[in-house]
Amino acid sequence: MDLSNHRYEVSVHWTGNRGSGTTSYRSYGRDHIIRAAGLPDLPGTADPTFHGDKDRWNPEQLLLAALSQCHMLSYLHIAVLNSVAVTGYSDNAIGTMKLNSDNSGQFTEAVLHPRVELADESQRELADSLHEQANKVCFIARSVNFPVLHEPAHP
Repeated sequence: MDLSNHRYEVSVHWTGNRGSGTTSYRSYGRDHIIRAAGLPDLPGTADPTFHGDKDRWNPEQLLLAALSQCHMLSYLHIAVLNSVAVTGYSDNAIGTMKLNSDNSGQFTEAVLHPRVELADESQRELADSLHEQANKVCFIARSVNFPVLHEPAHP
């Protein structure tokens, strides 16, 4: 088995045809379903600014969630390697996206605010320093072309 390559599959099914398809910018819904084998469906849409439904996930939120989730998982692994016992972890991530005059856009940065709880508070300085290592091994952070910054918050 080749462990150096991994393949991921999802399907996206658009459910926003309101009867006339994409005959105009406002004639269609942005709703869709994201699926992966064996997992619950994830309701998707566009950002509400772009006529999406505020009660469904948009791609920008999912990208930010992927960065936050990947950093957490990388951080927990790095903590084990450094004998730091993490007893709790949460994050309030913020992403900034810039819209361009040609209707394109891109993220310019993501700032993660991980709040790490420790079994031994005397390891706080070491624990905070591990975010840099976690960022270097996070698969998602390594795959984006904008900075992923970390501003640890303390409980």
